Amino acid sequence: MTTPASASALYPHLEALESESIYILRETFRHFKKSAMLWSIGKDSCVMLWLARKAFLGHVPFPCVHVDTSYKIPEMIAFRDQVAREWKLDLVVGQNREALAAGRTFPNGQLDRVACCTALKRDPLAAVIAEKNYEAVLVGIRRDEEGTRAKERYFSPRNKNFEWDFRDQPPEFWGQFQTDFAPGTHLRVHPLLHWTELNVWEYIHRENIPLVSLYFAKEGRRYRSLGCAPCTGTVASNAASVPEIIEELRTTKIAERSTRAQDQESEDAFERLRASGYM
Repeated sequence: MTTPASASALYPHLEALESESIYILRETFRHFKKSAMLWSIGKDSCVMLWLARKAFLGHVPFPCVHVDTSYKIPEMIAFRDQVAREWKLDLVVGQNREALAAGRTFPNGQLDRVACCTALKRDPLAAVIAEKNYEAVLVGIRRDEEGTRAKERYFSPRNKNFEWDFRDQPPEFWGQFQTDFAPGTHLRVHPLLHWTELNVWEYIHRENIPLVSLYFAKEGRRYRSLGCAPCTGTVASNAASVPEIIEELRTTKIAERSTRAQDQESEDAFERLRASGYM
């Protein structure tokens, strides 16, 4: 996979970002033979997927894990299935069927939003990791996306229950990453940690990366961040193309995850979710 010279010249600062991310992807493949990639269908994980194809000559060597809450926006699932088929991905779908069958969800009125995320996102992800014995899971998070994610490392250790202690993380200086951990340590790997939201959209523009149509404005609204339908809102926008989204982001004062209702449950809601094993 190559990028046309004209597209490369458009955003020259992306070369360094891309190179570091590809290096992290290859290091993960080299050091952790049982590893997987978490694919949320959002823009960031789609960029990570694209980078994996670049890193490994058009082939994604990692299973792609999608946690299906059953409440995802239908266009997301249709896009997932189409891309998985066209790119010949090894798609692994996790779902908490027991909780769904019992109606233990926020839309059914049985849980608050944070508890629903725990049941429908954290728990099935943990079940897939345990069943498949994944040593490391690649995740498309960025430091600028949300406060707790700013505390992350590229190679971030978890305990045997996949719990994250942000106070006990290895130092990462001058591009030196720790990849040697005690047996039984589970790793979350973050190849896009150094990217910004604007960088992601610039790269999508440069590479012409396919995305679900929900990101593009219709009738004055668009999704800026994607999640479950009952907990994800839209923003006012007329940006119906990638260049228009890039221009919009240069001036917006709206936080990226401001439309994700679970983040607003309490001041530390998202940090508690992530510490317990969520993305």
